[in-house]
Amino acid sequence: MFDTLSDKLQAALGDLRKRGRLDEEAVSRAMREIRLALLEADVNFKVVKDFVARVRERALGADVMRSLTPGQQVVKIVHEELTAVMGTGDSKLAFAGRPPTVILLAGLQGSGKTTGAAKLALLLRRERKSPGLIAADLQRPAAIDQLEQLGRQIQIPVYREDTKDPIVAVRKGLQRAEADDRDVVIVDTAGRLHVDEGLMEELAGVRAVAKPTNVLLVLDAMTGQEAVAVAEAFLGRVAFDGVMLTKLDGDARGGAALSVRAVTGKPIKLVSVGEKLDQLEYFHPDRMASRILGMGDVLSLIERAEQAASEGEQEALERRLRAGEFTFDDFLASYRMLRRMGPLKGVLSLIPGLGSQLKDVNVDEREMARVEAIVLSMTPQERRIPHLINGSRRVRIAKGSGTSVQQVNQLLAARKQMQKMMKQMGKGKMPTLPELTRAGRR
Repeated sequence: MFDTLSDKLQAALGDLRKRGRLDEEAVSRAMREIRLALLEADVNFKVVKDFVARVRERALGADVMRSLTPGQQVVKIVHEELTAVMGTGDSKLAFAGRPPTVILLAGLQGSGKTTGAAKLALLLRRERKSPGLIAADLQRPAAIDQLEQLGRQIQIPVYREDTKDPIVAVRKGLQRAEADDRDVVIVDTAGRLHVDEGLMEELAGVRAVAKPTNVLLVLDAMTGQEAVAVAEAFLGRVAFDGVMLTKLDGDARGGAALSVRAVTGKPIKLVSVGEKLDQLEYFHPDRMASRILGMGDVLSLIERAEQAASEGEQEALERRLRAGEFTFDDFLASYRMLRRMGPLKGVLSLIPGLGSQLKDVNVDEREMARVEAIVLSMTPQERRIPHLINGSRRVRIAKGSGTSVQQVNQLLAARKQMQKMMKQMGKGKMPTLPELTRAGRR
């Protein structure tokens, strides 16, 4: 995500970080590099111009120039200005005082509305809401079937009507959702290949019937400035409250994310960070700025950990760590929790300082499955008491898991290493996961 932009911005700031004192020439050189990096990332020209001017003015201020760490001060300024460009407001959705809350998704064909609707429904269910989906995209023949298939996967009802009129589909869908006590209803509307009068008229009619609490414009992040142009066109015809950016995980540049808020004045509320249905997140500008500048994102890491393991699981693991225990059952539970947190490389990149180191590293997700196979080939007793695993047992475990004895040995060594680290956590030298999540809630 934003790899190209991130690399170039970090390179531009790298020289400043090392300097004991700054002069105007060094700042000007860094500003030229930042300007070029943002333009190459397909960020709106006016946004780039204003951004660089603000950073330059602040970087040449007396407080920075006299600072003991001027380079770090400039990095802090860039972080703050990146956050301001992407929006400093709350990314949360608005909820109606009296249910149901209606969320209307609008956008061009191919922007990812239908999949985005299902992802949003799943996200809201995690927040203890009771969502329902209305199929109002009657232009694309497969849209309703696609939404129903996604609804079955996540076990969320899809309300479809045998009609060619989207207004009728929305009216009847809302009635059925209310009858089912759904407190949030997401409306998937039709799109076109381009902004046209027919699309706008249809959206206006659907909006009048749905009376949405939130109207979200769905944009494909990978289209860069084209996405921003679409947002401007919609803003002039259909008032929307915020943006859902899809395919952000495949966007190496970041032009749309860094431009849309500044150009339209509307916040990015949600971002899709992967193909899986559970990979939709609320957008936090400050966290994204930290990721871009290679500072990691500890708060997002904590949130993913909380979602991956219940509080009971975390506390049970903490008790075992405090007792100095770390069996292969614990090892397997930790691995499964890590896999539930998302792609391993993405999870590790949230740890401060690791993102840049992992840039060129190929993280093989299949290795996780091999580890699980090895542990499951052990007997319950072997998992509880790892030191029982002698040479003949290692051969049996390797055959049972379809791996080599060398791979079994590597896993045994890794468990020992992890046990040593966990003992340090248990002695209070490092925070445990439950402690981190509790700190995150505070």
